Amino acid sequence: MFKKHHLTFLLFITGVSSVLAQPINSTKNNHMKTTAIHYNNIKVNGLNIFYREAGAKDAPVILLLHGYPTSSFMFRNLIPILSAKYHVIAPDLPGFGYSDSPSPTKFSYTFDILAKSMQGFIDILKLKRFAIYIFDYGAPTGLRLALANPEKITGIISQNGNAYEEGLGPAWAPIQKYWIDPSQENRDALKGFVSIKMTKFQYETGVADTSLIEPEAYTLDQHFLDQPGHLDIQLDLMLDYRTNVALYPKFQAYFRDKNPKLLAVWGSKDPFFLPAGAEGYKKDIPDAKVKFYDTGHFALETHVQEIGADILDFMKDLPK
Repeated sequence: MFKKHHLTFLLFITGVSSVLAQPINSTKNNHMKTTAIHYNNIKVNGLNIFYREAGAKDAPVILLLHGYPTSSFMFRNLIPILSAKYHVIAPDLPGFGYSDSPSPTKFSYTFDILAKSMQGFIDILKLKRFAIYIFDYGAPTGLRLALANPEKITGIISQNGNAYEEGLGPAWAPIQKYWIDPSQENRDALKGFVSIKMTKFQYETGVADTSLIEPEAYTLDQHFLDQPGHLDIQLDLMLDYRTNVALYPKFQAYFRDKNPKLLAVWGSKDPFFLPAGAEGYKKDIPDAKVKFYDTGHFALETHVQEIGADILDFMKDLPK
């Protein structure tokens, strides 16, 4: 009996050893390494900038710029789709997510400054050529980068990233009132925009099935909004958004002059940025591709697979 069991044990060990001795599938191993998301930090103009990175370092680059009130966390499900073929980099803007958020008494929260921070970011990372994904606040930030670095931009993916006045929805009315009259009364009237009620409104409005929205998304956003000083950070940026509208003609001139490859992927039920904003790109870039999805502002929450596939299809025709 002992010999029988001993023989069985030896056969088992031999089998395990032969399996362990097999060469590792290097292709699969390399794929796992390149598609894994890395969480990094670098200093830019004295500020810590947090960013997510995935994909082969020698692959074409896609720079993902988030919007309000979120962070690079909004790309958590898109990055694995894109990083199979591309080098994907997604920073948190100053004042958002895990990047530094200095007091607004010591740091000027304007879109020019956000763009300056991102200019420093791409310079430190030595990004020579990249496609840019712009969303919400990431649009005026990214388009400032495009104006300053037209030679670097291989293409633009605009996901509810507006550059046309007709794209501003009625939800902007209280903010536009603040632009006209930046009184304390009008500033105080916007405090509700930084509440959990408004954060959930941005995620849920226009979404047919809200059970698709991960509660971690708006919970994390609200966590940062509730930190000391963040109310004033966001109210400062809401006031400065008027400078973006003033730049729309320059952005549009860039589109006409440089004729960049552009894909607009748009949640059609967005109360802030209307479908007219997506269609506007066609006026200045006749070959722009515009796709609508039956969802709201945070289209990646419900349609990431479709949007990811459309981006991959778009990217394959871009210059390297």
